[in-house]
Amino acid sequence: MTGLCLYEKDLRPLKYNILTSTKHDAAVRAIARRLGVSDAKLRRLLIQRLDMSLLENIETRWEMGLRYADEGEPVAKELGCELFTRYIPLLEMERMKEIYEETRALARDMPIEEAIARGRERIREAVIS
Repeated sequence: MTGLCLYEKDLRPLKYNILTSTKHDAAVRAIARRLGVSDAKLRRLLIQRLDMSLLENIETRWEMGLRYADEGEPVAKELGCELFTRYIPLLEMERMKEIYEETRALARDMPIEEAIARGRERIREAVIS
């Protein structure tokens, strides 16, 4: 007996196996592209921040988030406000709200595409920090 209780066991190898399975790997790659980070960096973040249940369902959560998150709000949809707080919880709601508000303010003074690009960069920075 190793002396470790179940909750003390290192689950990183199991989480890695989940994320590298065929369907999950495709979702991880798509999320990484959307965030502008490497697949390996995103896998490491997901392993550190999400529990096994979320990881097991990441493909479905990603697909549902793309379909249903931020309906009716184009800036929020482009940034992935609900996508990255509710469906794939990589950011806290308060932090995402700050980024969203900053992006909306920038959009008043510059083209919307540029404001969204800056907002996405802020999201990427927040996720990897």
